Amino acid sequence: MKLVDHFQHGLDAPICLTWELTYACNLSCVHCLSSSGRRDPRELDTAQCKAVIDELQRMQVFYVNIGGGEPTVRPDFWELVDYATAHQVGVKFSTNGIKMTPERARWLAASDYVDVQISLDGATAEVNDAVRGAGSFDTAMAAMRNLADAGFRDFKISVVVTRQNVGQLDHFAAIAQEYGAQLRITRLRPAGRGADVWNDLHPTAGQQRELYDWLVAHGERVLTGDSFFHLNALGSTPLPGLNLCGAGRVVCLIDPIGDVYACPFAIHEQFLAGNVRSPGGFGEVWRDSPLFAELRAPQSGGACTSCSAFDSCRGGCMAAKFFTGLPLDGPDPECVQGYGEAALASSRAASVPRPSGDHSHRARPARTTRAVPVQIGWGAPVAAPPDRGCDASPLAGFRPTA
Repeated sequence: MKLVDHFQHGLDAPICLTWELTYACNLSCVHCLSSSGRRDPRELDTAQCKAVIDELQRMQVFYVNIGGGEPTVRPDFWELVDYATAHQVGVKFSTNGIKMTPERARWLAASDYVDVQISLDGATAEVNDAVRGAGSFDTAMAAMRNLADAGFRDFKISVVVTRQNVGQLDHFAAIAQEYGAQLRITRLRPAGRGADVWNDLHPTAGQQRELYDWLVAHGERVLTGDSFFHLNALGSTPLPGLNLCGAGRVVCLIDPIGDVYACPFAIHEQFLAGNVRSPGGFGEVWRDSPLFAELRAPQSGGACTSCSAFDSCRGGCMAAKFFTGLPLDGPDPECVQGYGEAALASSRAASVPRPSGDHSHRARPARTTRAVPVQIGWGAPVAAPPDRGCDASPLAGFRPTA
């Protein structure tokens, strides 16, 4: 049995659970998947968050990816990290580094079952700050120095690959080596504020080939969160990881108010499965949601099944298709065979879906590639929320029993 067959009908608990604790953020990244910035007053309080952790422990969820927003600006964040690890739920959290003081870095280095991911979208300040905001490069680099000085090995440097930074992959790898970290790269999705800039930021067809070749050469040492499986159609060498959209099968998202979505990149009412505040809690949503049952049923590949590369890419990313107005059984908008580009050109969609909820600090201009520093009360103006998703392949540590 292929490994993918173990997952396509779902598991008893998610392998890759992303939990956005807050939409509050000191930054305003132009590509933020959750349109973060302002806190939602309905967000789960400390007791409710601990109740969710208790349930995750009962379900034997062995780690949770915490993001936002910027999760460390929650006053109870470190308390919740402590509570999770004390209840055998490992924590991998994404941060822009704003709260990563030398003291906190030492605390983390001494903690069990905690991993840290620093978001960085340019190997130089010029490239990074155009997306994440003025001063964000220096903040991230200071956080890395503090973690390295504290002896925290193999923390993650998380990069969203864009048209502007794809040529810096070797430089990112060098930064990771310098700080004793591990490089993680993820795909830019047209979700949240990312929908406004996707046309300007997503890699070109030539850069997709460049990225594939680089991953073939370096992929064993680089984490991807399985976000580039659409590139497998470029060659005979498959990229490491799960060649399958895991939405609702092995992946899901809990947002700050407790809503459960099938995918961290598909925050839209069409992919809303339930809420952890419901009587059955998260477990009932995961087990019994009609949406998840539908996603776990056999899926049609639509027109893609006639493509010779279908077994390699499986039609690509559900969220990327949805937020560009393409049918879910159609080609990925970045299909490396060119079918996505043709589908976008011929699309008759009356309107492209917008994500549910916009928590940005201010109205945003369409298709901008420049971030504006903002102030929300946690110090000097800076700018941008971290990428979320799996810190490593969802398969890390998994060994099938059959």
